[in-house]
Amino acid sequence: MELTPDRLRTCLRIAFGSAAGMLIAKIMNWNFGVFFTVYPMLLLGMVPVLNRFVSLQFIGSSLLTSLEIMVLPGLFNHWPPAFTVVVFCLFLGRFLLMARGPMLLFGASGCVSLSIMLHFSSYRQFDLADMAMSNITASLLSVALAYIAYALLPNREPPVARALPTKSDNIIRHQALLGAIVATLSFTVFQTVDLVDSLSAQVATVLVLFPMSFVGAVQSGRQRCIGTLLGCALGLLTQLFLYSYYHNLVLLTLSFWLCAMVFARLHVKEGMPGVGFAGLTTVGILFGQYVSPEHDLVYSALYRMSSMTIAILLTLCCVYLVHKLLNLFPSTRHEILG
Repeated sequence: MELTPDRLRTCLRIAFGSAAGMLIAKIMNWNFGVFFTVYPMLLLGMVPVLNRFVSLQFIGSSLLTSLEIMVLPGLFNHWPPAFTVVVFCLFLGRFLLMARGPMLLFGASGCVSLSIMLHFSSYRQFDLADMAMSNITASLLSVALAYIAYALLPNREPPVARALPTKSDNIIRHQALLGAIVATLSFTVFQTVDLVDSLSAQVATVLVLFPMSFVGAVQSGRQRCIGTLLGCALGLLTQLFLYSYYHNLVLLTLSFWLCAMVFARLHVKEGMPGVGFAGLTTVGILFGQYVSPEHDLVYSALYRMSSMTIAILLTLCCVYLVHKLLNLFPSTRHEILG
């Protein structure tokens, strides 16, 4: 796609929102910095316009997820089978909203935040109340930064509205069940295996499900692997370049803005979430999770690349099996031939 002036403004808005979110989180010394870097990317990169309906979806999803993560672990942590069933129902509701269309942002942002918070809640060192407050704060801040970005960089031409595709009930059921089953399997694995440093892999297993079909998941998985490799490589180069100057917030923010700008440009030229958006979220997680320059930068980046690649491949295998299973029943078959 050609990089028109309005698409360039979209790039600038994404880079501004995510970099400003990271800067504010660092200045305020808030925990869970990944919320403050990734949420603006979701809000400014997944929807072509910003209005009250979009903002309420985003904030409402954050409030609901925070409430769920505060209440459910305390009620069901002692009974894993029941907790798994509840998580399946939560994912099913969100993927059902995504399959139907109008509340897509509510479902998508809810899936991402729920997967992140479920991942962190698996470990006792994370405070659930602090996590819930960080989630809500990041959501409100992302909406505020999005409005500021649109005020500073408004579009010259009105965006072209895309009509929602017409789907039969069996396809909607197929898509919702496919996403919910595989996301629940991912939740189960990350609950039972000690993978505290694998947030990128956890999020990738959910993001790859957003096309809600086997063919779409394969394409999304391939693009996500490429985007992750590029994002980790660029993040590693940036961190190595800064090294002992990592504590300098000006240089850190500028470096993150440049990384975000590179992948935002690729994202808007693709026209839909693909390699560019995968690279965006990767650098967002890298910069959001990174704590101190004493960490082994090379190991950190290589671990994220390898863990995410393995997670995506295993997720695609699960998607294929669940897709075949759902196609055995007419009520959940993706295509019914006349």
